[in-house]
Amino acid sequence: MNRIMVIGISPGVGKSTFARRLGNILNLKVYHLDAYYWKPNWIEAPYEEFANAQKEIVKKSQWIIEGNYNKTFDIRAEHADTIIYLELPLRVCLYRVVKRWLTNIGKNRPDMGDGCTEKLDWPFIKYICTTYYPRKKKMHQRFQDFQRIAPEKEIIILNTKKDMKQYLEEIN
Repeated sequence: MNRIMVIGISPGVGKSTFARRLGNILNLKVYHLDAYYWKPNWIEAPYEEFANAQKEIVKKSQWIIEGNYNKTFDIRAEHADTIIYLELPLRVCLYRVVKRWLTNIGKNRPDMGDGCTEKLDWPFIKYICTTYYPRKKKMHQRFQDFQRIAPEKEIIILNTKKDMKQYLEEIN
């Protein structure tokens, strides 16, 4: 386990926290995709800039890259030896997003781009709700495809907070 993707069903599933803990255990640098995607004041980075940043990261021999971003999924997946997928219920993800917002109002989280103070708005909540089930279906299909075309990749699916905690304890 040297090149690890941490992805998840939805914002709020715990990707950043899990990746940080995993990085501490394995002594691997964690790259948070939000920090590369978001420019100050929540401006999206140009696609080429965002993709090129990931292409530079995956050249390294060891890394943990955390984040979804479907348009650049293949850049990471091609080089990853391990894909860890976190899937908690929608209600838990929504609760965590609200809790994160309340905890970080007016702050810039370390896993976000500079100048992106914590915010929560209706379009983001709507995005979480409308993409949750289609993404769930898409991710399960992706993993079936991976197992067929790239059986050497380790795919780990963690479906509960207990599973996540237990996994981290086991590798520690």
